[in-house]
Amino acid sequence: MNSWINVPQNSDFSIYNLPYGVFIRDEKPTPGVAIGDSIVDLNTAAKVGVFSEIHFDDSVFESDTLNDFIACGKETWSSVRKVLTRELTSENKLYEFREKIMVDRVGAQMVLPVKVGDYTDFYSSIEHATNVGKMFRPNGDPLLPNWRHLPVGYHGRASSIVISGTPLKRPQGQTMPPNADKPVFGPSKRMDIELEMAFIIGKSTKLGEAIPIEEAEDHIFGKVIFNDWSARDLQKWEYVPLGPFLGKNFGSTISPWIVTMEALEPYRCESIKQEPEVLPYLQYSGNKNYDINLEVGLTPENDEETTICESNFKYMYWNMAQQLTHHTVNGCNVNIGDMMASGTISGKEKGSYGSMLELSWSGKEEITLKNGKTRTFIEDNDTITIRAYCEKDGKRIGFGECVGKIIA
Repeated sequence: MNSWINVPQNSDFSIYNLPYGVFIRDEKPTPGVAIGDSIVDLNTAAKVGVFSEIHFDDSVFESDTLNDFIACGKETWSSVRKVLTRELTSENKLYEFREKIMVDRVGAQMVLPVKVGDYTDFYSSIEHATNVGKMFRPNGDPLLPNWRHLPVGYHGRASSIVISGTPLKRPQGQTMPPNADKPVFGPSKRMDIELEMAFIIGKSTKLGEAIPIEEAEDHIFGKVIFNDWSARDLQKWEYVPLGPFLGKNFGSTISPWIVTMEALEPYRCESIKQEPEVLPYLQYSGNKNYDINLEVGLTPENDEETTICESNFKYMYWNMAQQLTHHTVNGCNVNIGDMMASGTISGKEKGSYGSMLELSWSGKEEITLKNGKTRTFIEDNDTITIRAYCEKDGKRIGFGECVGKIIA
């Protein structure tokens, strides 16, 4: 397909993508769809009748978030996508009113695309879990007994999820120095990233209702890049017995554009074989994973970027359908806009490890940057940029960038 909008070669936002986000126009958050270096202002498009053939309340595009639109349901999402595809590949109403509707994407101020009510973080990459287990339990089994039987997760902090480009202060808290007999208070000395992706709930459930694995994908709207920043020294001291707290809840960064599951459909791939066989409620058929290329860059202040990790979402051991089914099997209700993060994504090779904890092997091995300097963990004024894209049969879709900077 070709669009009358110019789409640069290798753009993340081809006509095959059409991801949703929220940008500021005339000082108001406005829902939009990205294509090339442009944004389709969905509210203006609705007002001139672009979506008049679809039977839904298009005033949902007047909202400050995408939650109201997502609540319209899967059939509406698909219909809007079809109309936009047609309108962007032929000179119809959107073309006629293009000067009103189309906005420059480059330089646009983006805000959180959804109101996130709840956020859950999983621990679903077997390579990551094994690496961490080797570091923390060198004389024991790297994987705890439950790991191969259920998608391990914990509830995170929704209020501190921020949009790409938002700087985060280095967190403070208690740590236990090596060989000390009491903790000290101060800024984290082991600031880390976690290369993750997150899916956004597109269909709510009632308390007491479980989502069968066959229906789980009907409850997912789309995906974003997710950087779950971690203060490893705070986390190590606090996490027994209840798990992550201050080491995680100071901030998580997401990319601004939500790539829909419909756009990702051509990039399904086979999942990792699960052994031993999982319980019946977690058993599934078909390809439930996705071939999404991932890369992480670290940029010191006023310097050039170094790629420190190249990985892929297909390394996930537990897939999204299993995560959501397990999350609700006890009757836990989910709401539109809730975010479920994958957990750190690591491959088998060192260059594919999705955290500096693994890349530096708990600070024992230095990571050399292009400027000749080294890192074991993140220093003040370092910027982390995560990118994600799919490519197949000459077609490419991407997620844009997830950018965050740690400040003192």
